[in-house]
Amino acid sequence: MKRFWKEVRTATEADGSRVLLDGRPVTTPAKRPLLLPTPALAEAVAAEWAASGEQLRPDEMPLTQLCCTALDLTLPREPAIRAQLAAYGGTDLLCHWAERPQALVERQERGWRPLLEWAAARYGAPLAVTAGLMAVEQPPESLEALAAALEDYGDFALTALAQLVQASGSLLLGLAVAEGRITPEEAFEASELDATFQMELWGEDEEALARRRALLADLTAAQRLL
Repeated sequence: MKRFWKEVRTATEADGSRVLLDGRPVTTPAKRPLLLPTPALAEAVAAEWAASGEQLRPDEMPLTQLCCTALDLTLPREPAIRAQLAAYGGTDLLCHWAERPQALVERQERGWRPLLEWAAARYGAPLAVTAGLMAVEQPPESLEALAAALEDYGDFALTALAQLVQASGSLLLGLAVAEGRITPEEAFEASELDATFQMELWGEDEEALARRRALLADLTAAQRLL
């Protein structure tokens, strides 16, 4: 889409904040009003529109994309999305460790064990750890506790959490970023721990590096929305 506006500003009303292009409110792809819960978020989204060049590039507007997702996709499907995210707890990345080499196992111990302990203390949700390809059955009460924690997330926060979980492959990492326990960069390091280890052994690949940059950008945008 070509840029068609000159002025970008925000307006806050009783029902929320809007982004205005030449005085007209922005709408989502589904033609819903882009109604945002805080003036600060509206200002951040407006800054993306103001920074746009002659061509509108959605991949350069991550907050706008997330907010549209919250209104068009998350809001009508909140229970289903919570169920999908809760399912990550049963096969969480942090519970599946390598059998070898020992150097990698030691990295997992340093990087993942504190987060498992945090989740056990924060949510009352201790999770079992397995090695290699072996499956592990998690305590039902732990999975229920993690699912219950998701009930506190409304449409915008749930959208951000979903991106955190999907980008990292871990419900625990997503919750840890959402609650400020770790940064997006730390979540990226934890989620890519094995890949980083392999790259150190065998060298870098440009396609893999591009994927890693995209993952970090997704984690950062989601945390910014929160």
